[in-house]
Amino acid sequence: MVTITIDYEGQLRSVLQHGPSGSTFQTDAPVDNNGKGEHFSPTDLCASALGSCMATIIGMQMEALGVDLKGMRIEVCKEMSQDLPRRIARLETQIWLPIVLSDLHKKTVKKAAENCPVHHSLHPEIQKPIIYHWK
Repeated sequence: MVTITIDYEGQLRSVLQHGPSGSTFQTDAPVDNNGKGEHFSPTDLCASALGSCMATIIGMQMEALGVDLKGMRIEVCKEMSQDLPRRIARLETQIWLPIVLSDLHKKTVKKAAENCPVHHSLHPEIQKPIIYHWK
């Protein structure tokens, strides 16, 4: 179990602390929702969690096969709903692989990305397309 502590500082800004490591960072509400937008918003963190989870799981799977994917790049584009309640409507993920992979390794990458814990934890109404850029 991991505990994250959130201290609200006012003006729609919070400081988050990771219990095990003690590391901290701030969040802000986005500009389009009355915030300053100077830091990640809570929904930005959700998009970040998806991309970093995919990177981690893909990396784990490929390292087990002896394949080093250092230099892999992942971008997640977050789109919010236009209607209420305000929510994430779409998280489009693009993955750039730094090396040529065999068809078997490509299949492993796809399976890992689609089966990361965050991908499975997101609401099923959120569109989650994944675009692969093979070398």
